[in-house]
Amino acid sequence: MKHCPKGVVAAGHPKTVEAAMLILEAGGNAFDAVVAAHLAACVTEPVLASLGGGGYLLTHTHGSQRLYDFFVQTPKRHLPPESIDFFPITADFGTTCQQFHIGLGSIATPGVVKGLWTVQRELGRLPLTTVAQPAVDFAQRGVKVNAFQAYIFDIVAPIYRAREQTFTTYRSPSNPELLVQEGDLLIQPELAASIEALAREGEELFYRGDIATRIVSLCANGGLLTDRDLSEYRVIERRPLSFHYRGNRILTNPPPSSGGFLIAFALKLLEHCSLPETGFGSIEHLELLTRAQQITQQARSDTGLDETHEQGTPPLLSPPILQSYLQRLTDHSLCRRGTTHISVIDREGNCASLTTSNGEGCGYLIPGTGIMLNNMLGEEDLNPHGFNLWPTDRRMTSMMAPTLAFMGDQIVSLGSGGSNRLRTAILQVLINLIDFTMPLEQAIAAPRLHFENKLLSVEAGFPEETLTRLFSLYPNHHLWPDINLFFGGVHAASRNPSGLEGFGDPRRGGHSAIV
Repeated sequence: MKHCPKGVVAAGHPKTVEAAMLILEAGGNAFDAVVAAHLAACVTEPVLASLGGGGYLLTHTHGSQRLYDFFVQTPKRHLPPESIDFFPITADFGTTCQQFHIGLGSIATPGVVKGLWTVQRELGRLPLTTVAQPAVDFAQRGVKVNAFQAYIFDIVAPIYRAREQTFTTYRSPSNPELLVQEGDLLIQPELAASIEALAREGEELFYRGDIATRIVSLCANGGLLTDRDLSEYRVIERRPLSFHYRGNRILTNPPPSSGGFLIAFALKLLEHCSLPETGFGSIEHLELLTRAQQITQQARSDTGLDETHEQGTPPLLSPPILQSYLQRLTDHSLCRRGTTHISVIDREGNCASLTTSNGEGCGYLIPGTGIMLNNMLGEEDLNPHGFNLWPTDRRMTSMMAPTLAFMGDQIVSLGSGGSNRLRTAILQVLINLIDFTMPLEQAIAAPRLHFENKLLSVEAGFPEETLTRLFSLYPNHHLWPDINLFFGGVHAASRNPSGLEGFGDPRRGGHSAIV
Protein backbone atom coordinates (compact mmCIF):
# COMPACT_ATOMS: atom_id res chain seq x y z
CA MET A 1 0.00 0.00 0.00
CA LYS A 2 1.32 3.46 -0.91
CA HIS A 3 2.24 5.57 2.13
CA CYS A 4 -0.04 8.59 2.49
CA PRO A 5 1.62 11.55 4.25
CA LYS A 6 -0.31 13.01 7.17
CA GLY A 7 0.40 16.60 6.29
CA VAL A 8 2.86 19.33 5.36
CA VAL A 9 3.99 22.28 7.48
CA ALA A 10 5.95 25.44 6.66
CA ALA A 11 6.94 27.97 9.32
CA GLY A 12 9.72 30.19 10.59
CA HIS A 13 11.68 27.77 12.81
CA PRO A 14 12.48 24.03 12.74
CA LYS A 15 11.02 23.55 16.24
CA THR A 16 7.83 25.38 15.24
CA VAL A 17 7.48 22.89 12.39
CA GLU A 18 8.35 20.00 14.72
CA ALA A 19 5.48 20.91 17.07
CA ALA A 20 2.98 20.72 14.21
CA MET A 21 4.49 17.45 12.99
CA LEU A 22 4.15 15.86 16.44
CA ILE A 23 0.48 16.79 16.54
CA LEU A 24 -0.20 15.48 13.03
CA GLU A 25 1.52 12.23 13.97
CA ALA A 26 -0.68 12.03 17.10
CA GLY A 27 -3.81 12.10 14.92
CA GLY A 28 -4.50 15.81 14.88
CA ASN A 29 -5.69 17.71 11.83
CA ALA A 30 -4.32 20.89 10.21
CA PHE A 31 -6.04 23.11 12.78
CA ASP A 32 -4.68 21.24 15.80
CA ALA A 33 -1.27 21.43 14.12
CA VAL A 34 -1.38 25.16 13.36
CA VAL A 35 -2.37 25.95 16.96
CA ALA A 36 0.47 23.76 18.24
CA ALA A 37 2.87 25.45 15.84
CA HIS A 38 1.97 28.95 16.98
CA LEU A 39 2.25 28.05 20.66
CA ALA A 40 5.68 26.64 19.84
CA ALA A 41 6.58 29.78 17.87
CA CYS A 42 5.94 31.84 21.01
CA VAL A 43 8.80 29.83 22.54
CA THR A 44 11.12 29.43 19.56
CA GLU A 45 10.52 32.79 17.80
CA PRO A 46 9.77 35.06 20.79
CA VAL A 47 10.42 38.34 18.98
CA LEU A 48 8.05 37.41 16.15
CA ALA A 49 5.32 35.48 17.98
CA SER A 50 3.59 36.01 21.31
CA LEU A 51 0.39 35.23 23.17
CA GLY A 52 0.21 39.00 23.74
CA GLY A 53 -0.43 39.90 20.09
CA GLY A 54 -3.08 39.36 17.42
CA GLY A 55 -3.59 37.64 14.10
CA TYR A 56 -5.74 36.00 11.46
CA LEU A 57 -6.37 32.41 10.43
CA LEU A 58 -7.75 31.57 6.99
CA THR A 59 -9.24 28.06 6.92
CA HIS A 60 -10.38 25.69 4.20
CA THR A 61 -12.18 22.45 4.96
CA HIS A 62 -14.62 20.34 2.94
CA GLY A 63 -15.28 23.17 0.49
CA SER A 64 -15.95 25.74 3.20
CA GLN A 65 -13.70 28.69 3.96
CA ARG A 66 -13.70 31.22 6.76
CA LEU A 67 -11.43 33.86 8.23
CA TYR A 68 -10.94 34.05 11.99
CA ASP A 69 -10.08 37.64 12.91
CA PHE A 70 -8.41 37.81 16.30
CA PHE A 71 -6.32 40.88 15.66
CA VAL A 72 -5.81 43.48 18.37
CA GLN A 73 -8.54 45.93 19.44
CA THR A 74 -8.00 49.56 20.38
CA PRO A 75 -8.67 50.36 24.06
CA LYS A 76 -12.04 51.69 25.16
CA ARG A 77 -10.53 54.93 26.44
CA HIS A 78 -8.00 57.63 25.69
CA LEU A 79 -5.81 59.26 28.29
CA PRO A 80 -3.80 62.48 27.99
CA PRO A 81 -0.55 61.69 26.13
CA GLU A 82 1.55 63.06 28.97
CA SER A 83 0.04 60.52 31.40
CA ILE A 84 0.89 57.36 29.44
CA ASP A 85 4.09 55.35 29.20
CA PHE A 86 4.87 55.75 25.48
CA PHE A 87 8.31 56.41 23.99
CA PRO A 88 10.40 55.81 20.84
CA ILE A 89 13.27 53.41 20.24
CA THR A 90 15.35 52.84 17.11
CA ALA A 91 15.75 49.39 15.58
CA ASP A 92 18.92 48.92 13.56
CA PHE A 93 18.52 46.59 10.56
CA GLY A 94 22.14 47.03 9.53
CA THR A 95 21.49 48.77 6.23
CA THR A 96 18.61 50.88 7.53
CA CYS A 97 17.12 52.06 10.82
CA GLN A 98 13.46 52.37 11.81
CA GLN A 99 11.79 54.04 14.76
CA PHE A 100 9.12 52.27 16.82
CA HIS A 101 7.17 53.39 19.88
CA ILE A 102 6.89 51.10 22.89
CA GLY A 103 5.78 51.26 26.53
CA LEU A 104 2.57 50.44 28.37
CA GLY A 105 0.69 53.06 26.34
CA SER A 106 1.46 51.15 23.13
CA ILE A 107 -0.48 48.00 24.14
CA ALA A 108 -3.72 47.17 22.30
CA THR A 109 -6.08 44.43 23.51
CA PRO A 110 -4.49 41.06 22.58
CA GLY A 111 -6.46 38.49 20.60
CA VAL A 112 -4.15 35.52 20.02
CA VAL A 113 -5.26 33.45 23.00
CA LYS A 114 -8.97 33.94 22.32
CA GLY A 115 -8.43 33.25 18.61
CA LEU A 116 -6.37 30.08 18.87
CA TRP A 117 -8.55 28.62 21.61
CA THR A 118 -11.67 29.32 19.51
CA VAL A 119 -10.17 27.71 16.39
CA GLN A 120 -9.02 24.60 18.25
CA ARG A 121 -12.41 24.21 19.94
CA GLU A 122 -14.37 24.61 16.69
CA LEU A 123 -12.12 22.85 14.17
CA GLY A 124 -9.55 20.77 16.07
CA ARG A 125 -9.99 17.22 17.26
CA LEU A 126 -7.39 16.75 20.00
CA PRO A 127 -7.46 18.04 23.60
CA LEU A 128 -5.79 21.41 23.94
CA THR A 129 -3.50 20.02 26.62
CA THR A 130 -2.13 17.61 24.00
CA VAL A 131 -1.83 20.33 21.37
CA ALA A 132 0.07 22.61 23.77
CA GLN A 133 2.50 19.98 25.08
CA PRO A 134 5.28 20.46 22.48
CA ALA A 135 5.46 24.18 23.28
CA VAL A 136 5.50 23.45 27.02
CA ASP A 137 8.32 20.95 26.54
CA PHE A 138 10.37 23.37 24.42
CA ALA A 139 10.00 26.16 26.97
CA GLN A 140 10.89 23.91 29.92
CA ARG A 141 13.87 22.18 28.33
CA GLY A 142 15.09 25.18 26.38
CA VAL A 143 15.61 25.85 22.68
CA LYS A 144 19.01 26.57 21.18
CA VAL A 145 19.02 30.07 19.63
CA ASN A 146 19.82 29.92 15.92
CA ALA A 147 21.55 32.60 13.85
CA PHE A 148 18.34 34.18 12.58
CA GLN A 149 16.72 34.47 16.01
CA ALA A 150 19.94 35.97 17.41
CA TYR A 151 19.91 38.49 14.57
CA ILE A 152 16.30 39.46 15.33
CA PHE A 153 17.09 39.95 19.02
CA ASP A 154 20.00 42.17 18.02
CA ILE A 155 17.78 44.35 15.82
CA VAL A 156 15.24 45.03 18.59
CA ALA A 157 17.71 44.99 21.47
CA PRO A 158 16.57 48.43 22.78
CA ILE A 159 13.08 46.96 23.41
CA TYR A 160 14.29 43.83 25.18
CA ARG A 161 16.76 45.80 27.29
CA ALA A 162 14.25 48.52 28.25
CA ARG A 163 12.99 46.71 31.38
CA GLU A 164 15.12 44.67 33.79
CA GLN A 165 12.53 41.87 33.99
CA THR A 166 12.51 41.53 30.20
CA PHE A 167 16.29 41.67 29.89
CA THR A 168 16.67 39.06 32.63
CA THR A 169 14.29 36.69 30.78
CA TYR A 170 16.23 36.94 27.52
CA ARG A 171 19.76 37.51 28.87
CA SER A 172 22.53 35.42 27.34
CA PRO A 173 23.73 32.68 29.72
CA SER A 174 27.12 32.80 28.02
CA ASN A 175 27.48 36.61 28.12
CA PRO A 176 25.23 38.22 30.77
CA GLU A 177 25.83 41.71 29.35
CA LEU A 178 23.99 40.76 26.14
CA LEU A 179 20.70 39.32 24.97
CA VAL A 180 20.75 35.66 23.93
CA GLN A 181 23.32 34.83 21.28
CA GLU A 182 23.53 32.16 18.62
CA GLY A 183 24.03 28.78 20.30
CA ASP A 184 22.64 29.85 23.69
CA LEU A 185 19.98 27.66 25.29
CA LEU A 186 16.90 29.82 25.92
CA ILE A 187 14.84 28.34 28.78
CA GLN A 188 11.50 29.99 29.61
CA PRO A 189 9.93 28.33 32.68
CA GLU A 190 7.34 31.08 33.27
CA LEU A 191 6.12 30.87 29.68
CA ALA A 192 5.93 27.06 29.96
CA ALA A 193 3.77 27.37 33.07
CA SER A 194 1.52 29.95 31.38
CA ILE A 195 0.91 27.84 28.27
CA GLU A 196 0.25 24.78 30.42
CA ALA A 197 -2.21 26.67 32.65
CA LEU A 198 -4.03 28.21 29.67
CA ALA A 199 -4.34 24.82 27.99
CA ARG A 200 -5.77 23.34 31.16
CA GLU A 201 -8.03 26.20 32.33
CA GLY A 202 -9.02 27.83 29.03
CA GLU A 203 -8.83 31.33 27.57
CA GLU A 204 -10.85 32.91 30.37
CA LEU A 205 -7.67 32.76 32.47
CA PHE A 206 -6.24 35.36 30.09
CA TYR A 207 -9.35 37.53 29.64
CA ARG A 208 -11.10 37.35 33.04
CA GLY A 209 -8.83 35.42 35.38
CA ASP A 210 -5.42 35.77 36.99
CA ILE A 211 -3.52 36.79 33.84
CA ALA A 212 -6.14 39.46 33.09
CA THR A 213 -5.68 40.85 36.60
CA ARG A 214 -1.93 41.04 36.04
CA ILE A 215 -2.37 42.86 32.71
CA VAL A 216 -4.74 45.44 34.19
CA SER A 217 -2.47 45.97 37.19
CA LEU A 218 0.52 46.47 34.90
CA CYS A 219 -1.38 48.95 32.71
CA ALA A 220 -2.38 51.03 35.75
CA ASN A 221 1.13 52.50 35.60
CA GLY A 222 0.80 54.29 32.28
CA GLY A 223 -1.15 51.92 30.07
CA LEU A 224 -4.66 52.10 28.64
CA LEU A 225 -6.17 48.61 29.00
CA THR A 226 -8.85 47.93 31.61
CA ASP A 227 -10.66 44.77 32.68
CA ARG A 228 -13.48 45.61 30.24
CA ASP A 229 -11.09 45.69 27.28
CA LEU A 230 -10.11 42.12 28.06
CA SER A 231 -13.44 40.64 29.19
CA GLU A 232 -15.35 42.07 26.21
CA TYR A 233 -12.86 41.05 23.50
CA ARG A 234 -14.43 38.86 20.79
CA VAL A 235 -13.15 36.77 17.87
CA ILE A 236 -14.84 37.77 14.61
CA GLU A 237 -15.52 35.21 11.88
CA ARG A 238 -15.51 36.79 8.42
CA ARG A 239 -16.08 35.68 4.86
CA PRO A 240 -12.70 35.67 3.07
CA LEU A 241 -12.09 38.16 0.28
CA SER A 242 -12.42 36.09 -2.91
CA PHE A 243 -11.32 37.07 -6.42
CA HIS A 244 -9.86 35.50 -9.56
CA TYR A 245 -6.50 36.12 -11.19
CA ARG A 246 -5.97 34.63 -14.65
CA GLY A 247 -8.67 32.07 -13.92
CA ASN A 248 -7.27 31.04 -10.52
CA ARG A 249 -9.30 31.61 -7.38
CA ILE A 250 -7.54 33.52 -4.61
CA LEU A 251 -8.84 33.82 -1.04
CA THR A 252 -7.29 36.30 1.38
CA ASN A 253 -7.90 38.52 4.39
CA PRO A 254 -10.97 40.79 4.00
CA PRO A 255 -11.62 44.25 5.51
CA PRO A 256 -10.93 45.82 7.92
CA SER A 257 -7.47 44.42 7.16
CA SER A 258 -6.04 46.26 4.15
CA GLY A 259 -3.26 43.93 3.00
CA GLY A 260 -5.54 41.40 1.29
CA PHE A 261 -7.34 43.80 -1.00
CA LEU A 262 -4.14 45.68 -1.83
CA ILE A 263 -2.82 42.34 -3.13
CA ALA A 264 -6.10 41.84 -5.01
CA PHE A 265 -5.92 45.35 -6.47
CA ALA A 266 -2.36 44.89 -7.73
CA LEU A 267 -3.17 41.51 -9.28
CA LYS A 268 -6.24 42.93 -11.00
CA LEU A 269 -4.06 45.65 -12.52
CA LEU A 270 -1.44 43.13 -13.66
CA GLU A 271 -4.07 40.80 -15.11
CA HIS A 272 -4.32 43.15 -18.08
CA CYS A 273 -0.63 42.70 -18.92
CA SER A 274 1.21 39.70 -20.31
CA LEU A 275 3.88 38.95 -17.76
CA PRO A 276 4.76 35.45 -19.04
CA GLU A 277 5.91 36.81 -22.41
CA THR A 278 8.55 39.03 -20.83
CA GLY A 279 10.28 36.44 -18.63
CA PHE A 280 11.14 36.63 -14.96
CA GLY A 281 13.77 39.26 -14.19
CA SER A 282 13.41 41.06 -17.50
CA ILE A 283 13.23 44.86 -17.54
CA GLU A 284 9.60 44.60 -18.65
CA HIS A 285 8.78 42.38 -15.67
CA LEU A 286 10.55 44.53 -13.07
CA GLU A 287 9.34 47.84 -14.46
CA LEU A 288 5.77 46.61 -14.63
CA LEU A 289 5.95 45.18 -11.09
CA THR A 290 7.41 48.42 -9.72
CA ARG A 291 4.80 50.52 -11.48
CA ALA A 292 1.97 48.31 -10.17
CA GLN A 293 3.28 48.70 -6.61
CA GLN A 294 3.63 52.46 -7.12
CA ILE A 295 0.03 52.79 -8.32
CA THR A 296 -1.25 50.53 -5.52
CA GLN A 297 0.44 52.75 -2.94
CA GLN A 298 -1.08 55.84 -4.56
CA ALA A 299 -4.51 54.23 -4.63
CA ARG A 300 -4.19 53.33 -0.96
CA SER A 301 -3.58 56.98 -0.17
CA ASP A 302 -6.24 58.34 -2.56
CA THR A 303 -9.10 56.18 -1.36
CA GLY A 304 -8.52 56.17 2.38
CA LEU A 305 -7.78 52.49 2.69
CA ASP A 306 -6.69 52.90 6.28
CA GLU A 307 -10.29 53.64 7.20
CA THR A 308 -12.44 50.67 8.18
CA HIS A 309 -14.67 49.15 5.47
CA GLU A 310 -16.55 46.49 7.41
CA GLN A 311 -19.13 45.61 4.78
CA GLY A 312 -19.28 45.14 1.04
CA THR A 313 -16.62 45.17 -1.68
CA PRO A 314 -13.55 47.23 -0.83
CA PRO A 315 -13.80 50.43 -2.89
CA LEU A 316 -10.55 49.73 -4.74
CA LEU A 317 -12.01 46.57 -6.28
CA SER A 318 -15.07 48.23 -7.76
CA PRO A 319 -14.85 48.25 -11.59
CA PRO A 320 -14.89 52.07 -12.05
CA ILE A 321 -12.02 52.65 -9.63
CA LEU A 322 -10.02 49.71 -10.98
CA GLN A 323 -10.44 51.06 -14.49
CA SER A 324 -9.25 54.54 -13.56
CA TYR A 325 -6.04 53.19 -12.06
CA LEU A 326 -5.58 50.65 -14.84
CA GLN A 327 -5.48 53.57 -17.24
CA ARG A 328 -2.43 54.92 -15.39
CA LEU A 329 -0.70 51.56 -15.82
CA THR A 330 -1.56 50.97 -19.46
CA ASP A 331 -0.74 54.55 -20.46
CA HIS A 332 2.76 54.02 -19.12
CA SER A 333 5.44 52.50 -21.35
CA LEU A 334 5.63 49.61 -18.93
CA CYS A 335 2.79 47.62 -20.36
CA ARG A 336 4.63 45.86 -22.90
CA ARG A 337 7.80 44.53 12.83
CA GLY A 338 7.47 40.99 14.31
CA THR A 339 5.22 39.09 12.21
CA THR A 340 5.35 35.39 11.40
CA HIS A 341 3.35 32.98 9.26
CA ILE A 342 2.50 29.27 9.47
CA SER A 343 0.97 27.14 6.71
CA VAL A 344 -0.41 23.63 7.28
CA ILE A 345 -2.24 21.24 4.95
CA ASP A 346 -3.29 17.77 6.12
CA ARG A 347 -4.05 14.64 4.12
CA GLU A 348 -7.79 15.26 4.36
CA GLY A 349 -7.33 18.52 2.45
CA ASN A 350 -7.83 20.83 5.43
CA CYS A 351 -5.78 24.01 5.03
CA ALA A 352 -4.69 26.48 7.70
CA SER A 353 -3.01 29.79 6.81
CA LEU A 354 -2.10 31.68 9.99
CA THR A 355 -0.40 35.10 10.26
CA THR A 356 0.19 36.70 13.64
CA SER A 357 2.05 39.71 14.95
CA ASN A 358 3.20 41.18 18.23
CA GLY A 359 4.59 44.27 16.54
CA GLU A 360 8.04 44.51 18.06
CA GLY A 361 6.72 44.04 21.60
CA CYS A 362 6.03 46.84 24.09
CA GLY A 363 9.06 46.03 26.24
CA TYR A 364 6.98 44.66 29.14
CA LEU A 365 6.25 41.05 30.06
CA ILE A 366 3.04 40.28 31.93
CA PRO A 367 4.49 39.73 35.42
CA GLY A 368 5.14 36.10 36.23
CA THR A 369 3.98 34.78 32.83
CA GLY A 370 6.84 35.15 30.36
CA ILE A 371 4.37 36.71 27.86
CA MET A 372 5.45 39.86 26.01
CA LEU A 373 2.60 42.25 25.20
CA ASN A 374 2.25 43.97 21.81
CA ASN A 375 3.05 47.57 20.82
CA MET A 376 0.42 47.94 18.07
CA LEU A 377 -0.61 51.43 19.24
CA GLY A 378 3.00 52.41 18.61
CA GLU A 379 3.18 51.05 15.07
CA GLU A 380 3.29 53.92 12.59
CA ASP A 381 1.92 51.71 9.78
CA LEU A 382 -1.19 50.95 11.87
CA ASN A 383 -1.72 54.53 13.05
CA PRO A 384 -1.66 56.59 9.83
CA HIS A 385 -3.42 59.60 11.38
CA GLY A 386 -0.90 59.87 14.20
CA PHE A 387 -0.32 58.26 17.59
CA ASN A 388 -3.03 58.55 20.26
CA LEU A 389 -5.60 59.51 17.60
CA TRP A 390 -7.10 56.06 17.03
CA PRO A 391 -10.87 55.50 17.39
CA THR A 392 -11.68 53.72 20.64
CA ASP A 393 -12.83 50.09 20.87
CA ARG A 394 -12.17 49.32 17.20
CA ARG A 395 -10.54 46.34 15.53
CA MET A 396 -7.29 47.68 14.16
CA THR A 397 -6.46 47.36 10.49
CA SER A 398 -3.43 45.37 9.38
CA MET A 399 -1.34 44.43 6.35
CA MET A 400 -1.40 40.76 7.34
CA ALA A 401 -2.87 38.63 4.58
CA PRO A 402 -3.02 34.86 5.09
CA THR A 403 -3.90 33.56 1.62
CA LEU A 404 -5.11 30.45 -0.19
CA ALA A 405 -4.63 30.02 -3.95
CA PHE A 406 -6.65 27.44 -5.91
CA MET A 407 -4.75 26.79 -9.13
CA GLY A 408 -6.45 24.02 -11.07
CA ASP A 409 -5.97 20.85 -9.04
CA GLN A 410 -3.40 22.48 -6.74
CA ILE A 411 -4.06 24.45 -3.56
CA VAL A 412 -1.39 26.60 -1.94
CA SER A 413 -1.53 28.03 1.58
CA LEU A 414 0.77 31.01 2.01
CA GLY A 415 1.36 34.21 3.90
CA SER A 416 4.18 36.39 5.12
CA GLY A 417 5.58 38.61 7.82
CA GLY A 418 7.16 41.95 7.03
CA SER A 419 4.91 44.93 7.80
CA ASN A 420 4.09 46.79 4.54
CA ARG A 421 6.46 44.53 2.62
CA LEU A 422 4.45 41.39 3.31
CA ARG A 423 1.77 42.28 0.77
CA THR A 424 4.34 42.75 -2.02
CA ALA A 425 6.08 39.53 -0.97
CA ILE A 426 2.83 37.55 -1.29
CA LEU A 427 2.03 39.38 -4.54
CA GLN A 428 5.35 38.38 -6.11
CA VAL A 429 5.13 34.75 -4.98
CA LEU A 430 1.63 34.47 -6.51
CA ILE A 431 2.91 35.99 -9.77
CA ASN A 432 5.85 33.59 -9.78
CA LEU A 433 3.53 30.62 -9.26
CA ILE A 434 0.82 31.63 -11.72
CA ASP A 435 2.49 33.75 -14.40
CA PHE A 436 5.93 32.16 -14.45
CA THR A 437 4.78 28.64 -13.41
CA MET A 438 7.67 28.31 -10.98
CA PRO A 439 7.89 25.42 -8.53
CA LEU A 440 6.99 26.45 -4.98
CA GLU A 441 10.58 26.63 -3.70
CA GLN A 442 11.77 28.72 -6.64
CA ALA A 443 8.75 31.03 -6.42
CA ILE A 444 9.61 31.85 -2.80
CA ALA A 445 13.41 31.97 -3.12
CA ALA A 446 13.41 34.25 -6.19
CA PRO A 447 14.63 37.84 -5.58
CA ARG A 448 12.03 40.53 -4.79
CA LEU A 449 11.55 44.25 -4.96
CA HIS A 450 9.43 46.69 -2.98
CA PHE A 451 8.35 50.26 -3.82
CA GLU A 452 7.23 52.56 -1.00
CA ASN A 453 7.49 56.27 -0.21
CA LYS A 454 9.27 56.96 -3.51
CA LEU A 455 12.06 54.48 -2.71
CA LEU A 456 12.63 51.33 -4.77
CA SER A 457 14.26 48.55 -2.70
CA VAL A 458 15.61 45.57 -4.64
CA GLU A 459 17.25 42.29 -3.62
CA ALA A 460 20.38 41.17 -5.40
CA GLY A 461 19.89 38.32 -7.84
CA PHE A 462 18.28 40.01 -10.83
CA PRO A 463 20.38 40.39 -14.02
CA GLU A 464 22.87 43.26 -13.70
CA GLU A 465 21.93 44.73 -17.05
CA THR A 466 18.25 44.74 -16.08
CA LEU A 467 18.98 46.49 -12.79
CA THR A 468 21.06 49.15 -14.55
CA ARG A 469 18.10 50.00 -16.78
CA LEU A 470 15.62 49.83 -13.90
CA PHE A 471 17.72 52.13 -11.68
CA SER A 472 18.00 54.68 -14.49
CA LEU A 473 14.20 54.95 -14.30
CA TYR A 474 14.12 54.95 -10.48
CA PRO A 475 17.22 56.84 -9.31
CA ASN A 476 15.97 56.80 -5.69
CA HIS A 477 16.74 53.14 -5.05
CA HIS A 478 18.54 50.80 -2.67
CA LEU A 479 20.11 47.52 -3.76
CA TRP A 480 20.36 44.99 -0.93
CA PRO A 481 23.47 42.79 -1.17
CA ASP A 482 21.57 39.56 -0.46
CA ILE A 483 18.13 38.23 0.42
CA ASN A 484 16.85 39.91 3.60
CA LEU A 485 13.96 39.72 6.07
CA PHE A 486 13.08 43.27 4.94
CA PHE A 487 11.37 41.62 1.95
CA GLY A 488 9.05 39.45 4.06
CA GLY A 489 9.08 35.75 4.78
CA VAL A 490 6.63 33.63 2.79
CA HIS A 491 6.10 30.19 4.34
CA ALA A 492 3.90 28.04 2.09
CA ALA A 493 2.36 24.58 1.88
CA SER A 494 0.90 22.99 -1.24
CA ARG A 495 -1.29 20.01 -2.11
CA ASN A 496 -1.85 18.56 -5.57
CA PRO A 497 -2.65 15.11 -7.01
CA SER A 498 1.01 14.09 -6.85
CA GLY A 499 1.35 14.86 -3.15
CA LEU A 500 2.23 17.46 -0.55
CA GLU A 501 4.96 20.10 -0.64
CA GLY A 502 6.19 22.87 1.63
CA PHE A 503 8.85 25.55 1.71
CA GLY A 504 9.92 28.00 4.42
CA ASP A 505 11.36 31.34 3.31
CA PRO A 506 15.11 31.52 4.06
CA ARG A 507 14.74 35.29 4.58
CA ARG A 508 13.11 34.56 7.95
CA GLY A 509 14.70 31.29 8.99
CA GLY A 510 11.98 29.28 7.26
CA HIS A 511 11.65 25.52 7.54
CA SER A 512 9.20 22.93 6.24
CA ALA A 513 8.52 19.22 6.59
CA ILE A 514 6.17 16.53 5.37
CA VAL A 515 4.86 14.16 8.05
